[in-house]
Amino acid sequence: MSRDDLIQLEGVVARVLGRGIVEVECDDNVTVRGVLCGRMKKRRIKVIKGDRVQVRVSPYDTSHGIITWRLR
Repeated sequence: MSRDDLIQLEGVVARVLGRGIVEVECDDNVTVRGVLCGRMKKRRIKVIKGDRVQVRVSPYDTSHGIITWRLR
């Protein structure tokens, strides 16, 4: 599966679980547990509760995803 096959969602960080894992409540009332992408870890971009983020999830398992962008 390529990056183009992933579903792109936006939402607000509900909880920070530690070690780069957060729970995101998406705009369509879906809760996704996501991990920070490698680029965000490398650049030490912090994600805290209340931040708006962009999450990419697999169409096969929509409960897990990768946080690719922190929005303003």
